[in-house]
Amino acid sequence: MEMKKVSAGKLRAVGYDEKNRLLQVELTNGTFQYDGVSPEIYRRLISSASMWSYFRDNVEEEFAAKKIR
Repeated sequence: MEMKKVSAGKLRAVGYDEKNRLLQVELTNGTFQYDGVSPEIYRRLISSASMWSYFRDNVEEEFAAKKIR
């Protein structure tokens, strides 16, 4: 999965697999995957003026995380 480097709060990189609806994020404390994330949520995340706030409110609180690194 291709990761886009970002600098927003604890977010360091974000990647998305649309076919499998899988969001992967690299945070300062590890890399996590979120399953079942819609393309719309991913689009809103990467275009958000406050990526970190959007991530916390719409991904971290709504989807179960799986730590992969």
